[in-house]
Amino acid sequence: MPAPYPGAMAGEFDEIRERLEAIAEELADLAIIRLRESIDAGGDELPVDERRLTRARRAVEKAVAILRQPDDGDEADW
Repeated sequence: MPAPYPGAMAGEFDEIRERLEAIAEELADLAIIRLRESIDAGGDELPVDERRLTRARRAVEKAVAILRQPDDGDEADW
């Protein structure tokens, strides 16, 4: 069985990228829920959970962007 990552073709990452996109959406939804809960409770600061969720969403979105990039044949990241 060939190794799934070194020299992988672009289409091989599509399923992972799609799952990461869904996770990013879930994280965004949770962040919005936290903001609404804070507003409803009369809070005047961003909830700590919302900040953490937003940071996690950005990290996942970076991974999605990396998986969209064409393979440049550089295996130095391994």
